[in-house]
Amino acid sequence: MYSPLHQKSRLTSPTMSSAPHDSAEWTSLQGQYLAFIYAYTTIHNQAPAERDMQQFFQVTPPSVHNMLKLLEHHGFIRRQPGVARSIQLLVPSEKLPILRRHK
Repeated sequence: MYSPLHQKSRLTSPTMSSAPHDSAEWTSLQGQYLAFIYAYTTIHNQAPAERDMQQFFQVTPPSVHNMLKLLEHHGFIRRQPGVARSIQLLVPSEKLPILRRHK
């Protein structure tokens, strides 16, 4: 059965040249996390903490942590180990989906 959570968006960008692939894909849920990171950083002038994502997405701490590890593995974000609020978005904002409010 097809699920919208598995729908992928295509992204090709010169800023992704350090990523393992020339083009990258993300799921709808991954896109929402990327959109949240962008929106939060734009509004608050600092990257979100994992706790901020837990509250917005209403998920457990391990869920957020695993998602961030996955986003970093795919080259969509960069973090500095041991540094709070160090998430850097590595994809162009114009490629991000619209952030949807989760209930």
